[in-house]
Amino acid sequence: MRYSSDLERQINGYGLTTAHILYRIPDFRSVLQTYIWQDYDLAPDFPEMQKFLDFWQANLDGPLHSVRYTHHHLIGPNEWRRVDGEFRLN
Repeated sequence: MRYSSDLERQINGYGLTTAHILYRIPDFRSVLQTYIWQDYDLAPDFPEMQKFLDFWQANLDGPLHSVRYTHHHLIGPNEWRRVDGEFRLN
């Protein structure tokens, strides 16, 4: 399902996911390189990140070493508080 805007994705539950990927350089297996990936994704399954990592493993030469990620909902439920007082002006 494609959404037309980032705001629309956020309203539909998407949050910002950032992945810090460490991978081995193909010619020098003992050397690690870093890559940062960021996109809107759905927690807890993270289908967009899984698609990206599947693509990486199928098409790129540098084998993955580790992936650390963080996820943050940018639009959350509104906070509601009951008001116990009232101020009257004039």
